Parts: sequence; structure tokens; C-alpha cells
Amino acid sequence: MYALRKHWLCTRETNYKLFINKIGKVNFYRLNHKEKSYLRNNKLFLINFITSKNLKIMKEKSIELLNKAVADELSAVHQYMYFHFHCDDQGFDLLANLFKRRAIEEMIHVEKLAERILFLKGEIDMTLSQPVKPVHDVREMLKMAAGMEQGSANDYNNWANECAQNADAVSKKLFEELVGDEENHQQQFEDEMENLDKYGDNYLALQSIERSKNNSGPAGA
Repeated sequence: MYALRKHWLCTRETNYKLFINKIGKVNFYRLNHKEKSYLRNNKLFLINFITSKNLKIMKEKSIELLNKAVADELSAVHQYMYFHFHCDDQGFDLLANLFKRRAIEEMIHVEKLAERILFLKGEIDMTLSQPVKPVHDVREMLKMAAGMEQGSANDYNNWANECAQNADAVSKKLFEELVGDEENHQQQFEDEMENLDKYGDNYLALQSIERSKNNSGPAGA
């Protein structure tokens, strides 16, 4: 309590801040009469000070979570475009287009997240959460993509709950919307994995054959 009482020698504004920092660690009933009186007389200021301080902390937490999502989405964009290039090179048009469409949708997610960060007066971090992995096998591509989507859905669920605890309803809603998108993406990749399991390499061969037909043009041309 000696350190707490020394605060009366500080300036009024500094005294408030130091008192706030200490009061959270001291039982009200252990304060002396002068300290209790100080707390009662400055109740409104202290409440406003605590509220503004907490709001700043909560806003910073939301910005942190939103930037983590940006990093994950950017990694997905790069990874899916990498898969698109290799599927396209092998003539697997259906899968190439699937990865390209998913990459575009992840870019839209980045845009939504960035807009929210800017609204909260934060800085957008465009760093990828992980580098692109050189995967060439189609089955491994789909397996990896499905795992990425599942991981993102789990993270966004947790981050939506954190935003709710921090009284950030808008960020919470955004994360919940992203969860739905990621689960849909996961299902699409898993459906393609099932097609591979069901039809084997013929599933890929048919895609290559279809491209050859399209490239050859109509008969008699």
C-alpha cells in the first residue's frame, strides 16, 4: 500500500493512470479512507478511462486476428494458383479451373478483411502465413487444399468467438461468413478426391481427352 499512497505526489493526470494500474491489483476494502474517497470522487473519469483503454485493447486484438486471416488467405491464393498452373499444364481443365476459382474467392476474402482492418484504423500486413509448397500430384493437391480450408474454418470459428468477447460484432460476423465459404471450399475439394477414388486415373484422362477435343476444333474445320 505504500507504493499506492505515493501516487498522491504525482500530477493529477498521471495520478489517475497510476491509480488505475494499481487499483486492479488491490482489494477495495484494504484501501484507506483517503484512497476510497479518491476512487468515489473520480468514479466517472475512472470509468471512462478504463473503458477507452479497454476498447483500444479490444480493437488491437481484432486487427491482429484480421491480419492473421489475411496472411492465411494470401497463402491460399498463391498455393491455389500454383496448383492451377500445374493442373492446366497437365491438361486437367476441370481441376485447373476449380483451383483458379477458389483463388479468386480467397482474394475477395482478403479484400473484405482489409476493409475491416482499415475501418478499425489498423495497418494491413500482406505477409503470407506460409510459403508455397511444390506439390505436383493431383491427389496431394486436393488433400492439401481440403486441409487448408478445414484449418481456416476452425481458426475463423475461434476468432469469431474472440471478437464476440471483445464486443466486435462486425468482425465476428465477417469471420462467421468466411467459415461458411471455407467449409464449402473444403467440400468441393473432398468431392474431387472422391471422384479420383471412384474413377481412378480415368477421371484425369477424361479431362485431358476433353481438352484435346476442344483444341482440335469442330470436324471439317
